[in-house]
Amino acid sequence: MKKALIIFTRIPEPGKTKTRMMPRLTPAQCAKLHTCFLKDIFRECKKISADIFVSYSPEGNLLRLKQIFGRQRYIPQDGESLGERMYHAISLVLGNGYDACLLIGTDVPEISCGCLKKAFEVLENKDVVFGKTTDGGYYLVGMKKPYRAAFALDSYGHGKVLKETIQDLQREKITVGYTETLADMDTVSDLQGYRERMRKDPKKKRSSTGKYLAKISWISVIVPVYNEAGTIDSMVRQLETLRGKCEILLVDGGSTDGTLERIPAWIEVLKSPKGRAFQMNLGAEKSTGDILFFLHCDSELPPHPLARIRKVMRDHRAGCFGIAFHSCHFFMFTCRIISNHRVKDRKVMFGDQGIFIDRELFFEAGGFPEIPIMEDYQFSLTLKKMHVKLGMADRRIYTSDRRFPKGTVPKLKLMWKMNRLRKMYRDGVPAERLAEMYRDVR
Repeated sequence: MKKALIIFTRIPEPGKTKTRMMPRLTPAQCAKLHTCFLKDIFRECKKISADIFVSYSPEGNLLRLKQIFGRQRYIPQDGESLGERMYHAISLVLGNGYDACLLIGTDVPEISCGCLKKAFEVLENKDVVFGKTTDGGYYLVGMKKPYRAAFALDSYGHGKVLKETIQDLQREKITVGYTETLADMDTVSDLQGYRERMRKDPKKKRSSTGKYLAKISWISVIVPVYNEAGTIDSMVRQLETLRGKCEILLVDGGSTDGTLERIPAWIEVLKSPKGRAFQMNLGAEKSTGDILFFLHCDSELPPHPLARIRKVMRDHRAGCFGIAFHSCHFFMFTCRIISNHRVKDRKVMFGDQGIFIDRELFFEAGGFPEIPIMEDYQFSLTLKKMHVKLGMADRRIYTSDRRFPKGTVPKLKLMWKMNRLRKMYRDGVPAERLAEMYRDVR
């Protein structure tokens, strides 16, 4: 059987492709993402014993496609409707002596050579083969001779495309079979689904699409502030280095010490009732990021924090930085060791370690419990109950030791007290009672 594959695509030019992903992605990012799709699809197509054709929408610079596909056979799309253009491409190829032809769209970077092989196998016994998409459409159609009934729909932008197409074919006694069902990548939410599948599949992590998505994941930095006049200038200087590279939200809990006056106009400030849980939850609700990064105002970030977060999130749905203190005191060193070991051993992370988490997982977990204390501890316990595996960045956040009193014995007493409070919380003592026992140091 002489076989052909048609890659049916637009030319990946900014502003003309994957536009449903804007404005979350820039036009340039949309074009780059489409290019990654094409590279992944082409890699799998080359593994099949079939001649490859590229049917392209003539608007744009064909050189962009030739840089991806090289010396293939290129067919400009012809026809008023999508159906007419697909029918024209298949008719043209089958008219050149091929026994079977598959036409595939380019919104399915997860397509595999096995999927394509199966489609050709189906055509040995069926007239037409489809690859279903999870949204009711199809990413692949194949046949041994052109069937106009397969392309007769007036519209292809709805969830009954495949169902109505099959009905048209059945009326003409044309037999239909199927290969694998895959997910289209049309919207930003589709990208989130891909990221989740990528964490479980090393092959996707190595793909052009996977590498690029990991690189451009949008991060929302959420900083709860309350009477931070002593730390806000340092935090603003750090955030300045991230300006334009992520979303930055400061959530004020009612500062009265001049904190707000020290925040520049380019930083968005939200107003919330006092309480880190209230503040961080509001920031999450108003954010737009794929990844939410909760940062304390007295923290000192390592170099390239966004890249370090994205690196962890390629493999995990939640994580944090290790923690360190500038203090050389023995007990602060001990606190650092215990805190970092706790993440790996007990799967518990605290807010001063800079918690970052997949957006959907955050809301699935219910956000931070709106209690006066232990909100980060309870959040970690919730993730642990959900069997979420935590990751840790390869560099540490330095955090202030301002909550620790001076002197060895007072430090030791506070560490013991904090451990006792966590034990009491696990034993069911109300958070309100614990808050009375833990003095607000600011």
